[in-house]
Amino acid sequence: MNEDVELILEETKDRMQHALDHLEHELARLRAGRSNPALLDGITVDYYGVNSPLAQVSNINTPDPKTILIQPWEKTMLGTIEKAIMAANIGLMPVNNGEVIRINIPPLTEERRHQLVKQVRNEGETAKISVRNARKWANDELKQLLKDGLPEDIEKEAVEKVQVLTTSYSEKIDKVMALKEKDVMTV
Repeated sequence: MNEDVELILEETKDRMQHALDHLEHELARLRAGRSNPALLDGITVDYYGVNSPLAQVSNINTPDPKTILIQPWEKTMLGTIEKAIMAANIGLMPVNNGEVIRINIPPLTEERRHQLVKQVRNEGETAKISVRNARKWANDELKQLLKDGLPEDIEKEAVEKVQVLTTSYSEKIDKVMALKEKDVMTV
């Protein structure tokens, strides 16, 4: 097969994989009723004038399914970390005991579970849109190659491979969404 076609197929696969990875990252940040250090991703604290991710200034553990334990490298950071968590507005209350910060994960209400399922579906649809955009990009590139002299049979074969990739990644997205929905709805 043509080298340009191979590059297009590889780039398409990379774009689709990126959409799937992004979905998994976003879903990891959704609270499913049990503790997960990923809930604190995106929270930064002022560490000597530099905004640093929470994981870079502390040790984050989950000693049990309902608790997140944050142990800063320096005890002077306890107040700063506590304020950063509260300012992040993620619906969790940190408890500072002077040694560590403990966050108890409250059980989810039925209404909140349904909201989270909607959010999971929205994230999944966004990922599917990204996959379809990658397919459109690849098909446009292949049409351009066809205009530039690529044999029609090679172009058709490549378009079919792009569709197989699209179907495969859409199915992977559906599986990831189904697992997260089940996780959210499990009491």
